[in-house]
This record gives sequence, structure tokens and C-alpha cells, in this order.
Amino acid sequence: MNIQDYIRDISDFPKPGVLFKDITPLLSNHKALVACVDQLADLSPKGIKIDKVIGVEARGFIMGSMIAERLEAGFVPVRKKGKLPYSVVSKSYDLEYGEDILEIHIDAIKKGENVLIHDDVLATGGTAKAVCDLVTELGGVVVQCNFIMELSFLKGRGKLGVPVARLLEY
Repeated sequence: MNIQDYIRDISDFPKPGVLFKDITPLLSNHKALVACVDQLADLSPKGIKIDKVIGVEARGFIMGSMIAERLEAGFVPVRKKGKLPYSVVSKSYDLEYGEDILEIHIDAIKKGENVLIHDDVLATGGTAKAVCDLVTELGGVVVQCNFIMELSFLKGRGKLGVPVARLLEY
């Protein structure tokens, strides 16, 4: 199944000049969703036991939890500031069009655990880098960052310093 057929382009969102890659058609089609998650799980490094899969707020939660199920791993949400109820570690980061803060529970990753990070899009790399930093701060090992798509012209992968896998490249 061609996942790209289920990605919709939206011009000038969230601001003029941005071409937004909308995954909601993918999410609303059961066969496409399952195929995408299976393909993302297949991208995970072979021969390495994944202990935790991180899903980045908010779209990363959907497939991240499904990938965790496929890999028989735990799922960890990384959320924007003030959304998690327990003690957290925080990291500020730059977006393509702004700034924000991400948080993870202090007990979400144990020292030495292998972590796969999932989000829908790799753009400038700011979000993924912040999540990598959070995992490292907690003592985890980022074995890979997985994405549905990469906007390679923004060169985000160069900021990460970890293996990167994606299904689609724009």
C-alpha cells in the first residue's frame, strides 16, 4: 500500500508559505493506518530489543503506541509543558515556526533502556533533538528516530546524531 496516497497537502497552514502534510486521511483509513504502522515497526533496528517507544505529542501518540505493541515494548508519551501529572524533566526547543517545551516523566525511562522515538514528521529536527536529549538525560539509549515523513530540505536529521528512518521523503 502506498502511504503517500493518504497524505493530504494543505497550503498556508499554520501560516502563509507553509505546505502542511496532513496525515488525518491516513488515520481515518483502517487499512492505510495498519499498513503504515506495520511499515514503521519494520523500520526498527534488527537485533536490538526495544524497551520503550516514545510518541511525541500529539500525532506521535497514535502510531507510537501501535508501534510499541508490535515491538512488545512499553509506550511513553512526551508532552508539551504542563500536560503530565507527575514529576517531569523538561527541554525547550525550536520549531519551524516558534518555540515550545517538552516534558517526560522522570521515571519513564530506566538507565540503559533502548528507546525508539516516533513522530509523524521530521522537519527542522528541533522537536526530535529535544526528545533525544530527554531520553539521554534519563539514562536511556536512543537507538533510532522513526518518522512517517521527512522534509529533507530542512536538514533536520543532521541535528539528531542518531539513526533516522522514515517512510516518505519530501
